[in-house]
Amino acid sequence: MVFRRLLRKRWVLGVVFGLSLIYFLNSTLKQEERTIHDRTLLEVRDSDHHIQWKVQFILGNSSRQISQCRNSIQGKILLTDELGYVCERKDLLVNGCCNVNAPSSSQYVCKSCLANGCCSVYEYCVSCCLQPDKQPLLEHFLNRAAEGFQNLFTAVEDHFELCLAKCRTSSQSVQHENTYRNTQAKYCYGESPPELLPI
Repeated sequence: MVFRRLLRKRWVLGVVFGLSLIYFLNSTLKQEERTIHDRTLLEVRDSDHHIQWKVQFILGNSSRQISQCRNSIQGKILLTDELGYVCERKDLLVNGCCNVNAPSSSQYVCKSCLANGCCSVYEYCVSCCLQPDKQPLLEHFLNRAAEGFQNLFTAVEDHFELCLAKCRTSSQSVQHENTYRNTQAKYCYGESPPELLPI
């Protein structure tokens, strides 16, 4: 009862409003400071940022059980490891690398890829992109990347991460935001978008 009477007083409502306004302004300013700090970090990092083109592994034997591999993870049937090997999920070793002795494993596979660097299978796109001779094409792309892509590609540390990011379906692969330009070549590492197929 006393609480209701107190809330009806104008000065109490004024204090509550004032404190809410102060909290809102404080939160907004802190958010702006964080945004400016993040942008500054990206700009500083951007000038020093260099992609590691060579994956450093001590191969030892062909099964590479000493090292750890990153892989494309998402494939239901196929996976690509960071050395460019594509294998079936069942042929993935505990360390994340494809078993190079398995019949399904092949390195730098461009099976479903067209001449423009667009592929119908994501894992083949990543594997093909990892070929050492694709480095000049990727460097050229990075140098010309639009500002909108700069934040994405400055987060990339090496050749493998660049290929993972580049092969994901991008806005270049679609038209009217809801259909693929070419359903047979929707994953691209090249600079050209997929060829537009008639509907």
